[in-house]
Amino acid sequence: MKDYWTNENQVIRSETNSYNFVLNNLSGDTIYSFSSWVRILDADSVVIKASLKTANGTVKCVGNVIARPGCWSFLKGGFVLDFPSSYALLYLQRSDGEKLNISISSVSLQPFTYQQWKKNQQNTIDKGRKCTAIIHISDVQGERVPGASIIVEQVSRDFPFGSAITKTILGNPAYQTWFKERFNAAVFEDELKWYSTEPQQGEVNYTIPDQMLEFVRKNQIITRGHNIFWEDPRYIPSWVRNLTGPDLKSAVNSRIQSLMNKYKNEFIHWDVDNEMLHYDFYEQRLGTNTSLEFFQTAQQLDPLAKLFMNDYNVVETCYDMNSTVDAYISKLRDLKQGGIIMDGIGLEGHFTVPNPPLIRAVLDKLATLKLPIWLTEVDISKNLDKETQAKYLEMVLREGFSHPGVNGIMLWTGLHSNGCYQMCLTDNNFHNLPAGDIVDNLLKEWQTGVVHGETDEHGSFSFSGFLGEYKINVKFGNRTVNSTFSLYRGDDTRHINIQL
Repeated sequence: MKDYWTNENQVIRSETNSYNFVLNNLSGDTIYSFSSWVRILDADSVVIKASLKTANGTVKCVGNVIARPGCWSFLKGGFVLDFPSSYALLYLQRSDGEKLNISISSVSLQPFTYQQWKKNQQNTIDKGRKCTAIIHISDVQGERVPGASIIVEQVSRDFPFGSAITKTILGNPAYQTWFKERFNAAVFEDELKWYSTEPQQGEVNYTIPDQMLEFVRKNQIITRGHNIFWEDPRYIPSWVRNLTGPDLKSAVNSRIQSLMNKYKNEFIHWDVDNEMLHYDFYEQRLGTNTSLEFFQTAQQLDPLAKLFMNDYNVVETCYDMNSTVDAYISKLRDLKQGGIIMDGIGLEGHFTVPNPPLIRAVLDKLATLKLPIWLTEVDISKNLDKETQAKYLEMVLREGFSHPGVNGIMLWTGLHSNGCYQMCLTDNNFHNLPAGDIVDNLLKEWQTGVVHGETDEHGSFSFSGFLGEYKINVKFGNRTVNSTFSLYRGDDTRHINIQL
């Protein structure tokens, strides 16, 4: 941006509704990261959005920020160009279309090749998802044992990587085997939702989620609780939509008390009030503090579970002004002011065309809150062919797994008799589709293979492994020892001492 910029802050008092940077000869097959500090001069607050228009007329969303008077706000995002563009406009606008009156500073546009971007991801994975272990072998007298044979194998992963499951997994050994061979985390796609557990008023039935819990318990799979309430009226039971006043209040109290007393300590998380950035059914009818009361009650009834906000289009796009990253942060702060200590950030991740620099920018900004971030419902639009779904899924998963702020990833690929919500990993016979191959390949890449080695002259052997649980076999002469150990986050180097 050197052709446009000096060391001074630039004040834009535009007679039009946008400010344009003219960019010439942008490279194809390139990822561009964009950032700027922004301050509004004539309004309480407004969303400033950055967009790119290429020579062929394509418009790409770059990023957005809620700008405020009296302070600087950081707009960060980016775009991907698959083909060169001889000419492009990168422009800033107010989301409401009004004329601009802003200050901007420290504008940056940085190009990266795909190789550079992937190398950065790998470096971050090596630093945050792996740990170096040094195994020390000695005899009963404490003497070092050089030349001992060592076999190390990872038996479980620390990072939660899972998928939605549906009731079709019950009584389906093929589905169960396929799932437990891959995933260490699960979420019930529909079976805990209010319209499933109480389709008619007073007819509460938890039989199906009880049976699904038996499956995940049996296989030591951690499970998210999704969801207590859903603000979207389309997914609220019809009998609830017809209630008002005290009757509605009584119904929501019965719902949360029944569900959380039934399943206290069963789920690691609760999505308490789903998609509250986009909808407000309960607050419209029961008052503006209703969602806050939902969180307060959930915290009281299941204090060991982590409570999450969960919403869409925060990380998927920057076109949705209801769910900008700043709007998400503002909602978290509102809840905190009401006394809720939020435990986690849920980002659904229903993508069409992923924008890797935007994903990273959103995750970077949310990570400053120091809360666990989960991608909770990842899939790729069914409007794309299966090969393209797989390509884009890999982009999203690599971006999520490589970001140090992300603590878990859930796919929204629960299998129904008629397919999946948007994207399936397999066909109905559990033969992989292209997206399934991507998942299997990444699971293999992100797990330590069997490591064979021998202790050096100091009786030691070192290796770098993904975080998780390991088993080890040590042989020397006619002596053999089997043991276990863990590699976990926070270890610079893990020292394991084993006696023969």
